[in-house]
Amino acid sequence: MTQINETHDVKLTSWVTCANENSDFPIQNLPFAIIKPKDSYDAPRGGVAIGSKVIDLAALAQKNIFTGLAQQALEAASETTLNTLMALGKEVNSALRLALSQALRTGSTLQNEMADCVIDEANVEYGMPCRIGDYTDFYTSIHHATSVGKLFRPDNPLLPNYKWIPIGYHGRASTIDISGQAFHRPIGQTKTPDMTEPVFAPCKRLDYELEMGLFIGKETSLGEQIDIDKAEDHLFGICIFNDWSARDIQAWEYQPLGPFLAKNFASTISPWIVTMEALAPYREAFTRPEADPAPMAYLSSDKNSAQGNLDIELECYIETQKMRDDGEPMVQLSTSNFKHSYWTAAQLVTHHASNGCTMRAGDLLGSGTQSGPTDAEAGSLLELSNGGKQAFSLPNGEKRTFLEDGDTVIMRAACHREGAASIGFGEVTGTVLPAIANPYAK
Repeated sequence: MTQINETHDVKLTSWVTCANENSDFPIQNLPFAIIKPKDSYDAPRGGVAIGSKVIDLAALAQKNIFTGLAQQALEAASETTLNTLMALGKEVNSALRLALSQALRTGSTLQNEMADCVIDEANVEYGMPCRIGDYTDFYTSIHHATSVGKLFRPDNPLLPNYKWIPIGYHGRASTIDISGQAFHRPIGQTKTPDMTEPVFAPCKRLDYELEMGLFIGKETSLGEQIDIDKAEDHLFGICIFNDWSARDIQAWEYQPLGPFLAKNFASTISPWIVTMEALAPYREAFTRPEADPAPMAYLSSDKNSAQGNLDIELECYIETQKMRDDGEPMVQLSTSNFKHSYWTAAQLVTHHASNGCTMRAGDLLGSGTQSGPTDAEAGSLLELSNGGKQAFSLPNGEKRTFLEDGDTVIMRAACHREGAASIGFGEVTGTVLPAIANPYAK
């Protein structure tokens, strides 16, 4: 696991002065995205956020002012996706982070040379950060698993394997898109208990899931396993992830093989990937209740126990069409924290590769819905509405159990720690459009 180094120094400031002013992206963060100037025909390329500005990494690479591993990484970041940069691994990417940190610090001798590589964030548009070859969604919040389990199995909400094995399923990468995604309400088979047979119709119980997305960096070959103490060497970084879910379609289809069409119609990621190195100051101990089984040997280590958890604060908001029409602000639905996960990032990577499964740069691991121990920390409407049984009111008088057409969901994440700079992930937004006309409707 990456340790704290000079790039995390809370006293560092940048000659990009907006980064010194209560920003998600101070010099201690330096997250990556794929960007291009807005309304241009330029090729996409890597960018690094600093305050409200973006460093154009392709333009910076052409200046040849970095050397060695840092320049190698910079050239990889000039490509149209970050896959090559991700695959270079921890050492090379750390060298680039250090070089960027030093070059962007107040008093840097490179300020004048880099000035024309700086773009206003308002003047860039984002692309997918990488080619996502494979996507796996986990189920790491025991609070979410218990809440959902109680809706279907009140006397036995957790299945017996939950505390022994990180539960996950392989999802669909083709419908993952960048923040700002607008998608049509899915159509599918649903069947309520009072129906004699299912219907094919628009989803009525559309939901979001407040998650984090973990991107694989260093690759493995078929048959190779990953030791838990080296697992984070294979992680490039983390983004915010909204895994939209059609709960009525899910309820009908998920037995016996699990999620399928209820989960693969849309998923949305934030554009900025915060690197694992940037997250070093916000680590916490990983613990389990004493009555719970300890993780098996391949999922356990002293390092993982000492600092496997990440303290990432999460927020979820809604903005309805009526709010936009009336000029009203979005409304917070819940807050939570990634540290409530029952499994750490290292455990997810180790378990995923434990059977020799090939891990490739750009593969995405969803954390699963990040609900906390209290009702106010629910990461989905399924929990907030008690399975759709209890509508809740918004400040403008609207009520919700599940999402309606025109609803926009906004998710944010940030890290705060005494003695460390506060950093953020930006936000991810997505909007529900009406269902496309059903050609099979009678």
